[in-house]
Amino acid sequence: GQHRTEEFRKVNVLMKVPALRDGSFTLAESIAILLYLTRKFKTPDHWYPSDLQKRARVDEYLSWQHVNIRGKGSKLFLTKVLLPLLTGQPLPPEKLEGVTEELNVVLKQFEEKFLQDKPFIAGSEVSLADLVALVELMQPVGAGYDLFEERPKLAEWRRRVEEAVGKQLFQEAHEGILNMKNLTADKIAPELLEHFKHQLLKQ
Repeated sequence: GQHRTEEFRKVNVLMKVPALRDGSFTLAESIAILLYLTRKFKTPDHWYPSDLQKRARVDEYLSWQHVNIRGKGSKLFLTKVLLPLLTGQPLPPEKLEGVTEELNVVLKQFEEKFLQDKPFIAGSEVSLADLVALVELMQPVGAGYDLFEERPKLAEWRRRVEEAVGKQLFQEAHEGILNMKNLTADKIAPELLEHFKHQLLKQ
């Protein structure tokens, strides 16, 4: 709930994470932040390639993912983990089936359109597109839905991305989300609980 404070509001008036403060400069939105960081710190070219067409592939994925992989992956996570916490009721099986099916549709699109038979989304090297994709796919895994289990192509891609990032760093970065199955309502700020309840019960 720290992002709902007045102090955080000075960084991002939308009161959402992530947000970045770099000196007196503030920036919201994960994709904008990633692109800013690649340019500021002149990261290795493969993250956001200078080659026009490879960069366009990264941009294409980053433009598509918001309402697809991100939208459906986080919806499954919120429905499976938070909804039962908020309502105190077990999740109706048909609700879980519905959100799982929505995610499965976009996973198929991801494999066929973006991954195809390449090692990574933009070709032979890891890029921001892979990083953003895998982070979002770890949300359903954190909710107990191992979407890699019956998708060998996706599982191999995950392994390559993990290796490119470094297994220890990958594990560290996802520790919080992978422990979400053990989340209890008392660990969530009351105003945040109300916010999530309002959002989730509308769906």
